[in-house]
Amino acid sequence: METSTEGAARPDSKAITADGAVDTVVVTGATAIPPASLSPSRAGDFMQCPLLYRFRVIDRLPEKPSEAATRGTLVHAVLERLFDAPAAERTAPRAKALIPGQWDRLRESRPEVVELFADDPEGERLARWLAQAESLVERWFTLEDPSRLEPAERELFVEAELDSGLRLRGIIDRVDVAPTGEVRIVDYKTGKAPRPEYAEGALFQMKFYALVVWRLKKVIPRRLQLVYLGSGDVLTYDPVLADLERVERKLLALWEAIRLATETGDWRPRPTKLCGWCDHQAHCPEFGGTPPPYPLPVRAAEPGGAQQGRMGPD
Repeated sequence: METSTEGAARPDSKAITADGAVDTVVVTGATAIPPASLSPSRAGDFMQCPLLYRFRVIDRLPEKPSEAATRGTLVHAVLERLFDAPAAERTAPRAKALIPGQWDRLRESRPEVVELFADDPEGERLARWLAQAESLVERWFTLEDPSRLEPAERELFVEAELDSGLRLRGIIDRVDVAPTGEVRIVDYKTGKAPRPEYAEGALFQMKFYALVVWRLKKVIPRRLQLVYLGSGDVLTYDPVLADLERVERKLLALWEAIRLATETGDWRPRPTKLCGWCDHQAHCPEFGGTPPPYPLPVRAAEPGGAQQGRMGPD
């Protein structure tokens, strides 16, 4: 999970992201300010489509919750709360029993998620949806044994400032620390594991977190672990210093591209197959839409400027 407030204090108001992570709630009509920090999801937005980054960070356009994202948030909450119980009581039945209460809490904190099932008066679709959440929670027990885990941190907010002045921030699902002091960063994913050729992209978020931990604690995490509940896979990677230095260079180049786009107002769409799931088609030129008036002052673009969001090799 992570926060995506670019430059604000740690948020207390939360919203749901596409992978079930927690993100800062978007307030329509808020005064626009230039981005001042970077999170993994917003870095991913810019690399995917600079215009999407603008809509989310500069314009702060609202987005509708989805069943998949909301289910992910629910499952994350259950896995976090299960560790409140003594080790011997961290069982699959107990975890599944947490689901109704966490769903009630989610509806209280995010009333708009109730609209997902507004057209389901008999509750049949909701029942199937909750059963899917139960299956994801149950699968976790085939991948990890929570009775043998004592996380050092859960839902840990981290923030570090690089020598360049760029602030990096996010929320880590779980941090395990071995008696020897070795650190493992764990992130839960409610979707399926990517194919091997796309594994590097999946690890970007984890290397981002490893970089922040290294900058904060001067310790390189021993292991990065992605737990895919949708497919029952666990992806691990043991980073080295060179990995983190490459990620830092990549983020600095990315931030320079974001800075240039912010100053010039030149945010270009990049059509991909992911456009079909975008909430902002009505504002996107690729779909005949018109973006809102740009709310920040602009200057003329420099000739020969770098293409937005196109990053070179790590």
